[in-house]
Amino acid sequence: MIYALLSAGFLAVAVLGGVLFARAAGPSRPVWGAVAAAGAALLVLTAVFDTLMIGAGLFTYEAGLVSGVRVGLAPVEDFAYPLAVVIALPALWALLTRRQAVPAGALLRQAWIASRPVSWVNTAFPFAAAMLLTTREIDWLLVVGTLYYLVPYNLAMYGINDVFDYASDVKNPRKGGIEGALLPPAFHRPLLWLALASNVPFLIVLLAAGTPASAVAIAVSTFALVAYSAPGLRFKERPVLDSLTSSAHFVTPAVVGLALAGAHVDSGLLIALAAFFIWGVAAHAFGAVQDIVPDREASIGSIATAFGAARTVRLALVLWLAAGLLMLAVPWPGPLAAVVAIPYLLNCAPYMRVSDAESGRTNRAWRRFIWLNYLSGFLVTLILILFWSVSS
Repeated sequence: MIYALLSAGFLAVAVLGGVLFARAAGPSRPVWGAVAAAGAALLVLTAVFDTLMIGAGLFTYEAGLVSGVRVGLAPVEDFAYPLAVVIALPALWALLTRRQAVPAGALLRQAWIASRPVSWVNTAFPFAAAMLLTTREIDWLLVVGTLYYLVPYNLAMYGINDVFDYASDVKNPRKGGIEGALLPPAFHRPLLWLALASNVPFLIVLLAAGTPASAVAIAVSTFALVAYSAPGLRFKERPVLDSLTSSAHFVTPAVVGLALAGAHVDSGLLIALAAFFIWGVAAHAFGAVQDIVPDREASIGSIATAFGAARTVRLALVLWLAAGLLMLAVPWPGPLAAVVAIPYLLNCAPYMRVSDAESGRTNRAWRRFIWLNYLSGFLVTLILILFWSVSS
């Protein structure tokens, strides 16, 4: 019956959202007859394909977790999700595209750019790795959480930032590509709605399926997501707190994954998480150096504007070195991950004496940093595979 309660909660949120979206859309609200026809077709297809997949043995449902009512072989709870989509999505679409002020296609293109696809893996990988290494199996919760931290989470994290940083971003020459979107004002409000609508359903599912510990982790993660850029908080303008919050954006998905999986917390795990967190602080601090000049012109504070370019670069070097050394203290094969710090140290070291006036030169290293993350992910994946084989 747990699955039934989860589905009912998901459906209730969709109904509430659909009503609110439809009311806000006004004259642009969807044609519900057409929506009903499309919904009926979607429900039939759900019954057919669920039955085929369950019959083929691709997945099963534990008897104690479902009500027992089935359509074909598909549990009736499975129909909550397509029904939720039918109820909420057309109304949301009508809201976002009302009066054609913001064409839907243009909004989706802007959302794609704002979410920084090149960085999606940086949040999805920690969550998925944490859960998979703990549970040793792929289940629906792993899939849902990974999808959430892959796209909606990044849309919210970077989208909120792009909306409320627009005034300063227009003066920053590096904005407008993979390093940061330059979001036109007409898209600000629709993008915030899209971020909210894409995040809330996933968060409800993760909260409903989790424990008090995972709920705390999700709350911290979500708060950090909003607090970094949102007016009234703007942690990104508070030196040192900006780097701490930015690092939390990447470490908390791993903590959420560990909590959802019920991981046993020991000293090795805490040290590994501390190393990851320190790595994240170093990454943000070094990234802030390239923006010292435009940030000061826009009266925006950051760890780099407070410490200066050279001192911030040296701080990043110390932190990356500390993260590598900490990994030497975790159980085998964790110490192998210490080598991951070396490329970052080599990339950062040439700028130890960079002046504030020339801080923009570090953008070259930052562009390399973006791609170094993929090399690091590859190396960490190999180490995790070795860990899996050693501990099996």
